[in-house]
Amino acid sequence: MTADQIGYLVFGIVLTGALIFDLGLISKKDKKITIRAALQQTLFWVSLALLFFVFLWFDKGQTTALQYISAYLMEWSLSIDNIFVFILIFTSFGVKEKHVSRVLLLGILMAILFRVIFITIGVALVERFEWILYLFGVFLVYTGVKMFASNSDEEFEPHDTKVYKLLKRVLPLVPHDGDGKYMVRENGKRFYTTLFVVIILLASIDIVFALDSIPAVMGISRDKLVIYTSNIFAVLGLRSLFFLLRGAVDKFDYLQQGIAIVLVFIGLKMLAEHWINQYVDKSLQVFISLGVILVCISGSIFYSIFMNKKQPQNVDDTVY
Repeated sequence: MTADQIGYLVFGIVLTGALIFDLGLISKKDKKITIRAALQQTLFWVSLALLFFVFLWFDKGQTTALQYISAYLMEWSLSIDNIFVFILIFTSFGVKEKHVSRVLLLGILMAILFRVIFITIGVALVERFEWILYLFGVFLVYTGVKMFASNSDEEFEPHDTKVYKLLKRVLPLVPHDGDGKYMVRENGKRFYTTLFVVIILLASIDIVFALDSIPAVMGISRDKLVIYTSNIFAVLGLRSLFFLLRGAVDKFDYLQQGIAIVLVFIGLKMLAEHWINQYVDKSLQVFISLGVILVCISGSIFYSIFMNKKQPQNVDDTVY
């Protein structure tokens, strides 16, 4: 077996075992996820991602392993932006606490399926038309500049999205959760509940985020194993991160700017790759990318916390 085949095999075994463990032992149906349980689950998924990093180091070498951890950190930081939107979706549709965990899991599994499809298409296009990487670079620079300058206070309304309006037009919907069901029968007719709608919205919103994250990962590494595994590990850890951070995610006011700087950096790196490769060794490029990601993301989080402490707290604020 080749190193890539061994990597995919190990990843598949680890992923299957982790999902069985998560579904069977950690995430029981209609069970409320406490902060402590969310922390345990977050540590569980992060530990798996780090163990896979160690495996890659021994199986494919230092450069590939560092590319993987850089891509994983990039995806993990982008996940925090996902969480804020996910919170708004659950709040807008009034999803009961006991249903949140399972609905979130199904939405994330659908998101993973779409990401695998998108990554496969993206990799195939780049292999055939390498110049597409320059389009990706321009797109990342544009997205990063726009993200840096945008107003983070702009309100997202799930009921106004094109996906929800399309669902209303093509499917019979009911304004309740069917007591935990995704489809119910009323007067002999089939209707889809709010939980079904939320799952579709979660998956569709993740596709929007993937339009940024997948080109960004390809700017870090062209290794298919790195691209697939970093994405899937980061998205799978999103559910536990949701429960851990949902009360504090809106406190990271400057995280968006940190992510924006990283996107611009990776985009410029993709555009100037031909010249960079002539003067900077590949291994050093990986270390530089990892350093920029760590400094920008951690710096924006700590700066957000610092600025938040300086501001007077509003006792009337409520947290979902």
